[in-house]
Amino acid sequence: MAIPSGSGTEVLKMDPYTVTATGDTVILNGTANHIYTIISIIICETAGASETFSLFVDSDASGTDYELISDQVLAPNKTFIFNDRLVLSGTDELNFASGSAGDVDILISYVDQDWT
Repeated sequence: MAIPSGSGTEVLKMDPYTVTATGDTVILNGTANHIYTIISIIICETAGASETFSLFVDSDASGTDYELISDQVLAPNKTFIFNDRLVLSGTDELNFASGSAGDVDILISYVDQDWT
């Protein structure tokens, strides 16, 4: 993506997700000509059972994953907060993967800069 030189918008957003199965869940699906600054990701186990999870970026939705968090333990009815800043652009995807079927709620807060 080229460096933007025109006008655009900048909006704070929050997306909620509930994950109940194993496998990858896209929690931020990038769009061309957008820049996303992740403010925080709140992950809460809600079923009373210990879980593990991973968080990773699929750069340009190419199928190549870059792990941010790998096999993190999430105790029963506990919360994990990821509040390091992370910037994604274009068609990058942010993915969540649960190690087992369970019930995990996720809230992702981010800034969406739209340069379309």
